[in-house]
Amino acid sequence: MRILIDAMGGDNAPDCVIDGVCLAKGELGGSVDLTLIGDEQKIRSYAKDRMLSLDGIDIVHTDVAIGMEENPMAMAKGKKECSMAIGLKMLSPVGVGRNKYGMTGDAFVSAGSTGALHMGSSLFAGRIAGVRRPAIAVILPFSKPVLMLDSGANPDARGDYMCQWAIAGSAYMSALMGIQSPRVGLLNNGTEECKGNETAVEAHKLLSEANINFVGNVEARDIPFGVCDVLVCDGFTGNVVLKLTEGVGKFIFSCLRDVFETSLRTKLAYMLVKPQLKAMKKRLDSSEYGGAPLLGLDKTVIKAHGSSDGKAICNAILQAKKCVESDVVGVMKAALGESGEQS
Repeated sequence: MRILIDAMGGDNAPDCVIDGVCLAKGELGGSVDLTLIGDEQKIRSYAKDRMLSLDGIDIVHTDVAIGMEENPMAMAKGKKECSMAIGLKMLSPVGVGRNKYGMTGDAFVSAGSTGALHMGSSLFAGRIAGVRRPAIAVILPFSKPVLMLDSGANPDARGDYMCQWAIAGSAYMSALMGIQSPRVGLLNNGTEECKGNETAVEAHKLLSEANINFVGNVEARDIPFGVCDVLVCDGFTGNVVLKLTEGVGKFIFSCLRDVFETSLRTKLAYMLVKPQLKAMKKRLDSSEYGGAPLLGLDKTVIKAHGSSDGKAICNAILQAKKCVESDVVGVMKAALGESGEQS
């Protein structure tokens, strides 16, 4: 198995990406081939300064990168040889399509521009037959992990998109998390069937008829309490929920810090519950689950958070490995085919 990593994508690239790849190399122990795609001089210079070994890590050189705020179309025009584009092309067999780089990857990980990765994945990696739009799927780390999709790739969605995402998300949670018959909920502003805009009403009808365990509409306040395993919504709403969740988590821990710093008594109380608070913080840390897979693609592509540190990049690589080992793409193809969603 070979996992390709975009060394130039993300707010902290290439430094934190290199840290993450070196951490992953230690975790994997040589069982997976790792390939960094980016500026070789910068990669080797950083590794030398930090005394990190790049032994066993391949490097495909390019000094072209696509910026976080850059127009995604730049990858299809003036930046066809950027690190992200090369990584996506390398998911095809050598000599097939645009792969001229001498090796083939089984999965690709990038913390770069979401828009560019979404567009480039469809362009270079390809979609599963019949899939209209790939979706970004993010694990919300509540009492039970909830897979939410779409989380930002498709601000405007249709009911049939959401139905496909529900089927793909169910297959993912079944294959990767071992959940039998995952419960699928539709994010809405009420639990009644008639609630929501036209898209939500259409999606509810299609989800009710699909071959999934659909539990109906779900209100945002109920998401943390295990009402569903897969949560479907349009990308605009999903991204708002995701960022609100991240902000609320930070706010809660900020409030707790203020409480424990009030007096000597509360400081002593903190020392007593410090291990439990650390465990709680880890459980609520979405980076523990790695990155966000783009579901609906013909290959495994993982989107790491733009601000990922080394640990988050490492976990995204480990997640990519699990996806390949579990044949998540194959499971999704079968599920979409059984539901008549493949053309």
